[in-house]
Amino acid sequence: MNPPGSLRVLEEKEKEHLATPILEPSIHSDNPQERIQARRLRIAARLEARRREALGEPLDGKESAEDQSKSYKQKEESRLKLAKLLLCGTELVTNIQVAADIREVHRRVEEEEIKRHRLEKLENEVKTSQDKFDEITMKWEEGKQKRIPQELWEMLNTQQVHCAGLIEDKNKLISELQQELKTKDDQYVKDLKKQSGDIFLLLERMEEQVKNVMKTFRQELQHIEKAFEVERRELLTSNKKKWEQALQAHSAKELEYLMKRLKKVEDHEKQLNKQRTWDCEEYNTIKMKLEQDVQILEQQLQQMKATYQLNQEKLEYNLQVLKKKDEESTVIKSQQKRKINCLHDVLNNLRSKYNKQVKQLQEENQSLTSDYKRLVMQFKEMQKAMRHFALVDDKQFREIWLMNEEEAKDLISRAFDVDRIIHTHHLGLPWTAPDFWFLKNVGPISQRQRKSATQIVEEVLMEAEEEGAEEAASEPESYLDLPKQVSVKTTRKILMLLCDESGFLVESKLLSLLLPLDKNECYLLKLDAIFSALGIENEDDLYKLVNFFLKYQAHHSPPSQEQTSLISPLERLDPQGEKEGCLVDREPQEKQPPPSPRLIHPNDVLKILEAFVMGLRKPRDLRSPVKLLKAVRDHSKDSEYWKALTTVIPATTLNLWDALYTALEKYHLVLTQRAELLIENSSLERQNTELQQLLQQYLDSKINSELQVPPTQVFRVPTK
Repeated sequence: MNPPGSLRVLEEKEKEHLATPILEPSIHSDNPQERIQARRLRIAARLEARRREALGEPLDGKESAEDQSKSYKQKEESRLKLAKLLLCGTELVTNIQVAADIREVHRRVEEEEIKRHRLEKLENEVKTSQDKFDEITMKWEEGKQKRIPQELWEMLNTQQVHCAGLIEDKNKLISELQQELKTKDDQYVKDLKKQSGDIFLLLERMEEQVKNVMKTFRQELQHIEKAFEVERRELLTSNKKKWEQALQAHSAKELEYLMKRLKKVEDHEKQLNKQRTWDCEEYNTIKMKLEQDVQILEQQLQQMKATYQLNQEKLEYNLQVLKKKDEESTVIKSQQKRKINCLHDVLNNLRSKYNKQVKQLQEENQSLTSDYKRLVMQFKEMQKAMRHFALVDDKQFREIWLMNEEEAKDLISRAFDVDRIIHTHHLGLPWTAPDFWFLKNVGPISQRQRKSATQIVEEVLMEAEEEGAEEAASEPESYLDLPKQVSVKTTRKILMLLCDESGFLVESKLLSLLLPLDKNECYLLKLDAIFSALGIENEDDLYKLVNFFLKYQAHHSPPSQEQTSLISPLERLDPQGEKEGCLVDREPQEKQPPPSPRLIHPNDVLKILEAFVMGLRKPRDLRSPVKLLKAVRDHSKDSEYWKALTTVIPATTLNLWDALYTALEKYHLVLTQRAELLIENSSLERQNTELQQLLQQYLDSKINSELQVPPTQVFRVPTK
């Protein structure tokens, strides 16, 4: 049963819930639209409050003029009055600054105008002085040409006058600028005095304004305090009346609550009496039931005592039997101890023999290990020396080859230049440079560098695109230099299958970077990552992988033999690669076409890769000493290459050069004779000139004028 007090609390809560108004949207609501609406309302309220505060309006706009108190009215009047006073004071103080700013603006304008006139005057002066200076300079040049002293003296006097005039103009300009600078200094002193006077006036006005503001603030503060005191008295009287009314209402409610409580107490006493009678009856029934249970338990206790007595007798009999067995076990235990001691002696002897044998074997093992390490070090040193000598030999051979090749190509280029000059200058024929295959070669021609696996994949993708574009021609498939003539299309399918099924070998960062790239570029980068994970480095490893995929279907067997059948193709590939050195250069052993990659199921790709990697590591470890040996070069094309370098110029060209050489020798002989004649002619001309000069001196001498018949009337002087 619930007490009536709790019912009253529930009724009061229900009334409060019904009396509460509907709330506005809350920012803590679960509905996102309601939270957004609440934020918008809050922002609008803040903006409205700032606007009212800036305009001087009350924050609660619902208050009317009647509800406003006297203190609020007094505060508003004081605030407006003080604001007006501060505005007037600020304007009075800032008038000085405004006047100073206006004077400064006028001064700067005048200064700019004066500066402009000064610059124009200086520019005009520079131009006029430059013209005068140019005129003086030109007269100096004219004076250098004069030879009469009087004219030169007059020119110097005029030049001196002009220079003095130029210097006087410069001095006059300098004096004007100095006078202007002096006036500016005086003006600056006057401005400083004016500024100090303005500052003193500004300080006086500021002090006066501060005093007025302080006085006004004190007066308004007194008015506000008086308004607050009046309002306080009115509030006290009104609150006292309200308090008396509230006390009367409270006493009436307390009387009502007391009557209700008395009624509730009577009801609770009746309910308690009923509960006491019901509890007594229930107690009697429980007591009778418990007495019956006690009697039943006493009977069960007597039965358990009888069972306990019987079990005790059985346990005593079993104890006697166990004692006899214990005596027998002690005898057997002593016998076993003696046997264990004998076995311990045997074990100790065997241990001592074992320890001696182990020491002997360890010493032997250490000696063998030291011998093995010594032999391994010697073998490694020998391999290192062999590798070093092989590299040195290759380097020396390449250097000698390049040196001879460079010398031969230099001679060939010189021969081509001679042939070009002969054709163009002497014969007047067009000349075209010959294009031979051996001129573009650099280094030994029989050595071929290995390509990386990524380069082979790129070539496969490009050739596959070309085949797809030319599929309509229905021509036979093109083949790479792969074992057993594997086509580009087949190789591309195998690589695509490997790329699709081995994506776990590619990092996730690389996959995210490959999304914006083209299809072929994605495949190329994915295969590069897969090859680096599988250890596929060069073209030999890639060709082994392709051949291993193609042979998988042919050697595929039941699960019991799957491992051996998958590894066997690679084991058969490696010995052949050791014999011939490279999978690319060997000839195909089977002429049948390779199996199609469509027969390889995608689920078998991982098994094939596992078998291939296991088989690839073992042969590499086995073949590691063989790779250190120097590969044998093919010298078959060297003699052909050097012979081709010697036959760059054909026999017909050589015959032409011989004929031209004989003709040029004759031409050179004629030119030599002509040069000798020209030298002789020049010497005769020089002698003729000397004789003419002597004759002219003879004719110009004074002695000829004394003669009656001078030589000038007889001889005619030749002129040049």
